[in-house]
Amino acid sequence: MNSISEIDISGLSGSATERQNVALELRTVCEGLGFLRIHGHGIDEALIENAQNVSREFFRLPAEEKDYIARKPPRFRGYLGFGTEGLGRIAGVGAPDLKEAFSMGPVDVPTRLYHSTPEAKEHFEFNRWPDRPANFRPVMEEYYRAMMALSSRLMAGFALALNLSEDWFEDKIDRQISNIRINYYPAQNVDSASDKIRAGAHTDFGSLTILLTEEGSSGLQVRGFDDNWIDIPHQPGRFVVNIGDLMAQWTNDRFVSTKHRVCNPKSDDGSDRLSIAFFQQPNYDAMIECLPTCTQPGQKPRYEPVTSGAHRRAKLDFATTEQKHES
Repeated sequence: MNSISEIDISGLSGSATERQNVALELRTVCEGLGFLRIHGHGIDEALIENAQNVSREFFRLPAEEKDYIARKPPRFRGYLGFGTEGLGRIAGVGAPDLKEAFSMGPVDVPTRLYHSTPEAKEHFEFNRWPDRPANFRPVMEEYYRAMMALSSRLMAGFALALNLSEDWFEDKIDRQISNIRINYYPAQNVDSASDKIRAGAHTDFGSLTILLTEEGSSGLQVRGFDDNWIDIPHQPGRFVVNIGDLMAQWTNDRFVSTKHRVCNPKSDDGSDRLSIAFFQQPNYDAMIECLPTCTQPGQKPRYEPVTSGAHRRAKLDFATTEQKHES
């Protein structure tokens, strides 16, 4: 196997039969490599282009202007400077990643007690927005809403794939704490023998990831069953979707969270790279425990129950000890 599967998910908005057919395709992929491309997603191409354009404009700003909204741990919103993170270190290996990034969380957060308790506050903290480009905030907020809707549609498909009611996840993601990470990898000239890489091998923290790449973009790879790396080149009009650690835990490892990375370009490739990742994370108080359809008779759950917020915090705390974060 040297490529990932592609699924037309337009059927998730169709008849019961069409939704079930897509769910069966999702089941096959998610129980296998856990990585796929999707089309038929219905996201406006103009919105996609606007999100990419404002992101590139932001990363072209002078360093001091970007640093003005730098992320300040333990807060996880804002700008991350070049080389300040090393995703491979989550696995105990690797040098700092050759990238810079911008991170944002939930938008349209109500002023309710649910969102302001000590357990909730860190998940709903204010986003840090740059003054330029002027349309950065409205574009990225619109993109966040679109990704939230798309991820909810995928979760309905996952529910069917797991032989659950189609609405099983709805009350677990209606106040989700998902985040967006915009990653920018400048053009580089790095010795191929170096341990420095654009993004080290890692798995994602949440339930699922929706990744947008650009024309001419290369370097994204997923580790195959034979431990070889499979290239995932850009395809117009497609998103890359993968399963995260939380969904793997929720499904008792029935759905697979697979390591992936962004390798360096070839020596004659002087291009940069931009990607926009949406990490879906359920409501902070959603209980993540083995789903009723994910154990065989006599089999025990592999994981202790944990809330989504506590699961995310444990992942972030571990990452923080290595001076890196997911969100």
